[in-house]
Order: sequence, then structure tokens, then C-alpha cells
Amino acid sequence: MSSALASAAWARDGVEVGDTSALAKLVPAEQVEAAGAQQYQQMMKEAAGQHALAPMSNRQLIRLREIAKRIIPQAVPWNPRAQQWRWEVNLIASPQLNAFCMPGGKIAFYYGILEKLKLTDDEVATIMGHEVAHALREHARERMAKTQATRLGASLISSLLGLGGVGDTLLNMGGQLLTLTFSREDESEADLVGMELAARAGYNPQAGVSLWTKMGEVSNGAPPQWLSTHPAGPTRIRDIQANLPKVEGLYASAAKPTQRFEVAPPLPSR
Repeated sequence: MSSALASAAWARDGVEVGDTSALAKLVPAEQVEAAGAQQYQQMMKEAAGQHALAPMSNRQLIRLREIAKRIIPQAVPWNPRAQQWRWEVNLIASPQLNAFCMPGGKIAFYYGILEKLKLTDDEVATIMGHEVAHALREHARERMAKTQATRLGASLISSLLGLGGVGDTLLNMGGQLLTLTFSREDESEADLVGMELAARAGYNPQAGVSLWTKMGEVSNGAPPQWLSTHPAGPTRIRDIQANLPKVEGLYASAAKPTQRFEVAPPLPSR
């Protein structure tokens, strides 16, 4: 590394998580993002068919989209591809404690996580930042590459992706996205990057402490399904607190939201 690059690296404010995995490059980003978009649209279609997709006028959907508008501009420095992503944010009327961001910027929250945890805007931003971080750091792409390398050897990945045409490839990838579980390292990295995204967007990074306190209370100390591989409770809170000094200055200097939304009311009947 040149002295200029070294100086730039040391001068950067925020969290430190290193480079993205080189292994992820064995799977084309374009195909993973296309598979994510395809799978996302199928899920939204199914939700709409069950009258479970929140309409544009839904106040909680408006809330989610306003928070996303502040977080998305912070994404590009973490992954230049994010600038061309066709971002979407939707809300599904389901009691599940769940949220996700598919590769390519496809975000969804389930109503249960808003209502059961009585999330503040800062806590919503913490979750959204975490999920967006998974997409930015290309954790799904990396896990797919590792899976294929384990099964067939890295030298055969390219030929595997060519079998059956692009349509079959995207369908196969979409199925993997639904069943994918991230490693503890992935989850910890998403915590840190997500905390920085939220802080730069003007949301209090200390919300991670209150969020995971609430999560522990509703799940009796066990992580919910959407983060089943991540250490829960006191361990997670300690990690967040240890990294707060790295992002508190970013939050202090960030423009703050001018509008705040109330916590979610009870889940509406369908």
C-alpha cells in the first residue's frame, strides 16, 4: 500500500471491517442481484395476493421509506454498485419478527417486528442499516460462492452457473437466498456497518443497545429466526457499546430527521 493510500485508510472515520471477501467474486454480482430482484418480486406478489402488502398510504410504510431515504445515500462508499441498484422498501402484514435486504437493495420489513418491539425510528434505522449492510458487503454472494466451492470445487463454479440458462440459474439462486444463513462474522460485520450507516443518516447509534435489550425480552434471550446465527443478548450489546465511540462523532455531525413517527400500532386484521 502506498503512503497516500495508507494515510487515506487511517484518516477514514467510522468502523473498521476490512475488505470484502475475494471469494465472492467467483459468483457474478449481476446474477446474484437479478436473482434477489426476482425472488423479491415473487414474495411481494404473494403478499399482495394475500392482502398482506401494505398500501402506499400506510403510515408505517411511509415511515420505513423515509428512514430508507436517509440511509441509502450513505451506502455508495461501502459498495459502488449500490448507486445503480433499484432500491425498494415494502411492508408485509405478518406477525413475524423479521426484516431483510436482498442483494440489489430490495428491503422488506414484517409488521410484527415493528409492533412487538415498539420500535423507535432510531431502532428501525439500526435494523435497516444492518440488513442493508449485508447487501453492501455482499454476504449472500460470498456464502453462495462458498457453498458452490464446497460442493464442486472453485474451478467448476463458472460452468455450474452456465447450466440450464440464465432463467434456471436465477431461480436456483433465488431459492438459495431464501434459505441462506450468514456466519457470525457476517452478522457482526453487518452490525458495525449498519451502525455507521444509521449514524451517518442522523439516527442515534446507541439505539442498538435498546433494540437488543427488547429483542432479548421478547425472545427469552435467544436470537430471533432472522438472526439465528448471531450471538445475542449481553455479548451483542457489549460489542455495540465497544464500537460506539467510532460512530458517535458521525452522528453528532449528521443532519437529523425533521420528522419523527410514532411506534407501530397493533397489527391490523386482514
